[in-house]
Amino acid sequence: MKKLLLVMIVCGVLGAAGAWWSYRQLEPPYRGFDAAEVFVEIPQGASVAAMADRLADAGVILHPLAFRIAARMSGSERMLKAGEYRFADPATPGDVVARLAKGDVYTRAVTFREGLTMWDTAEVFAAAGLGTVEEFLIEARDPSRILSIDPDARSLEGYLFPDTYQLPRSAGAKGMVDAMVAGFLRAFDADLRAAATARGISVREVVTIASLVEKETAHPPERPIVSAVYQNRLRINMGLQCDPTVIYALRLANRWNGNLTRENMRIDSPYNTYRYAGLPPGPIASPGRASLEASVRPSADTYLYFVSRNDGTHVFSSTFAEHSRAVQQWQVRYFRNRPK
Repeated sequence: MKKLLLVMIVCGVLGAAGAWWSYRQLEPPYRGFDAAEVFVEIPQGASVAAMADRLADAGVILHPLAFRIAARMSGSERMLKAGEYRFADPATPGDVVARLAKGDVYTRAVTFREGLTMWDTAEVFAAAGLGTVEEFLIEARDPSRILSIDPDARSLEGYLFPDTYQLPRSAGAKGMVDAMVAGFLRAFDADLRAAATARGISVREVVTIASLVEKETAHPPERPIVSAVYQNRLRINMGLQCDPTVIYALRLANRWNGNLTRENMRIDSPYNTYRYAGLPPGPIASPGRASLEASVRPSADTYLYFVSRNDGTHVFSSTFAEHSRAVQQWQVRYFRNRPK
């Protein structure tokens, strides 16, 4: 009887000690790393024990057993998600478990503005630290993601939708390009597809026209009007004479130096819309939703010309005589009279 009592006392003491240890391990926030932040990659299929070891090695938790107990007590053992996690502040094992159960992985926000070419997009991707320009261009030159809607595509130019994307650092070029193409497919929705069908133009033609609109104006009210100018010209087989297509041709030939001269306006390329009538072979940049909308719903204007006012807006004309007067006012006299 005395032995049984002794055993019970010892068990009670050990139990109390264990509860005290668990409390001490689970409750106090801990930060065992000196850097401003630390990243921990939790691999797919990792066991709770393996997760605990990685977190302890990084100084996120004091002891692996504390994390395992917290996971067991919370009922989250089977809910912990893989991915890269960023830790900066002290945290309890319970806090860490909660973050892994929620899947609060570290992502980096990357914003791509409208009108970027795939080369420009690759530069933004690389600057965000997600990979290299070359890695991105390898993915961007693979049209397989959009062949179902554009069988003639030779790259993803025009289909890398401009937006802000939240991606983990591990996404790489493939993950980034996948997300951007998915963004395009969401933006070019059933409404726009129906409007394109009603006008009798293909997805490729829609995106190509939209890319010209995107490069020519950033003034929202003008987008449908610029679209109308180009589609009016196409209707009468008049050359589009779009400067951005010449720049694109020069970039393809590695001849673009930032200055559009009379000599390079004569470049022999199907993208040179001064030499060849009709649309260029494909998009020359990534249009946003508004330009896609303008492409399938141009204004009813009969304009064939436009010239810049040098303030982001344009003067539109229906006849060459009107256009010539606008050019004299807004290009010749404007620059001649501008203060030196």
